[in-house]
Amino acid sequence: MNWQAVDGLKQQIPLLDYLQAQDWKPARRITRGRLMGLCPLHADHKPSFLVDPHKNLFYCYGCGRGGDVIRFAELYHGVRFRGAMALLRRRTGIGSLLQDVTKFYQMQFHRHPEAVFYLQERGVQQPHVIELLRIGYAPGRCLHGWLTQLGYSLGDLQRTGLVNEEGHDTYSRRVVFPLEANLYGRSIGNAVPHRFLRGGKGGLYGWENVSPGRRSFWWRGCSI
Repeated sequence: MNWQAVDGLKQQIPLLDYLQAQDWKPARRITRGRLMGLCPLHADHKPSFLVDPHKNLFYCYGCGRGGDVIRFAELYHGVRFRGAMALLRRRTGIGSLLQDVTKFYQMQFHRHPEAVFYLQERGVQQPHVIELLRIGYAPGRCLHGWLTQLGYSLGDLQRTGLVNEEGHDTYSRRVVFPLEANLYGRSIGNAVPHRFLRGGKGGLYGWENVSPGRRSFWWRGCSI
């Protein structure tokens, strides 16, 4: 399990926001900004459910259960950890999914010399440019399993086009450039050179921050 990604999800979805989305209402405010209300996890008749918005934690003095937003989703929806992660992921939407995919491809980039060599051949050697544009590499055969560990379902990945009907990664042996609400993959093998996810192609991420002398390497999101 990628605990950094788990922590990131908890930061994206504040506990209080998620509780209020389930129609929870505080009965009173107590010290240090904490809130008390009826517990949504059992038949509560007096406020026993404590929420600390600053720490993103809850505890019920009635049923004795507590934890973070993921633990609450587990208890409230009656699912296990992975199911709770999937529910919360759906709340964050496609933007969160593409961010996780981009981070994964970035981790892969320097592990595969062929991806580094591809950019060097095209004059892209500055680490700060690669980092700024969040350029990554899709080796294939491993994205599906990694995202499943984070709580995404096969259906989520197929709907976005990251995984095909057979369950295989769509992007394989491609240098990947994140776009606005999409991804561009440039093949370094014998496959079709250009690949996007379904939907609009979007603009190149961080384009306005690239020096004019470097803009000739990308045109409409494609490396040339």
